[in-house]
Amino acid sequence: MELPNKSKAHVPLEKITEYLLSETHAVGNPKARYFRSYGFDNENAGDLVQGLIAIAQNSPVENSQKSVFGVKYVLDGELETPNGVMIWVRTIWIIENNTEIPRFVTAYPAE
Repeated sequence: MELPNKSKAHVPLEKITEYLLSETHAVGNPKARYFRSYGFDNENAGDLVQGLIAIAQNSPVENSQKSVFGVKYVLDGELETPNGVMIWVRTIWIIENNTEIPRFVTAYPAE
């Protein structure tokens, strides 16, 4: 199964800079250490956005789950890092009720 409306996948830049790469965010901090260890930072956050969108557009859905807010989708994929290393990450997307745009929720190392 593919992510519905994958061509419309959206990653707000603030979600990257203020959460996924934020070393001071209570929940995002461990993720920031992980992604920063591979060379991602606020200067190249756009590259991370594009890599996450590529996963949404090219990877199959591993799992989906309905919630009161919409449907969440789990996709695993390879992400090219600024250090030139390919890493395997799990991404979570949501298509909220009454919308059709997949919005990025989070990413972390895939197992």
